[in-house]
Amino acid sequence: MYNIPYYKAKDHQEVVDFMHANPFVTICGVDNKGFPVATQVPVLLKIENDKIIISGHVMRKQDHTIAFELNNNLLVIFSAPSAFVSASWYSIKEAASTWNYQTVHAVGKMEMKGEDHLYSLLSELTAHFEKDPNAPTQVKNLDPLYMKENMKAIISFEIEVTELKHVFKLSQNRDDISHENIKKELSNGTPACKHMADAMKR
Repeated sequence: MYNIPYYKAKDHQEVVDFMHANPFVTICGVDNKGFPVATQVPVLLKIENDKIIISGHVMRKQDHTIAFELNNNLLVIFSAPSAFVSASWYSIKEAASTWNYQTVHAVGKMEMKGEDHLYSLLSELTAHFEKDPNAPTQVKNLDPLYMKENMKAIISFEIEVTELKHVFKLSQNRDDISHENIKKELSNGTPACKHMADAMKR
């Protein structure tokens, strides 16, 4: 990951807020033969005693799950829509095009949890994303037998973050005219481009 001062957030809370806003993550690890494994899952973020705890669940007996159980040192990647930035938008012409993006890398150890934790996590995860507390799809409203049978296939986890790195590359290295031109061009582009233009305004 790039470690360039002007591609950093203003403060730690901005990084945490970004993680909360982009909860569909990629979890990366290594199996017992040294080969990389990865999976994508939705997660919940909690702050406990100034420590960041990432919670989620994965399917049992998958290559990544087996690898995570054997080697619990993992990398969790939080990301958002990115966008191409044309050098033609700069005030100076002798420069290369680039790509703007935001990403957070959280390093930590995964701990697999038990059945009680899994049920609690599923309830909390569903409530968080479903929004409507009375929705029939809330865990509390589902058939207990259905829940019991389906929970056999998955296992919940917690990751205590031990290191946090990030890059918020938003054309901070460009002059004011170029920066405004980039925002203008992106705001007229795809949804991903518009997202990036909005991020540049903050």
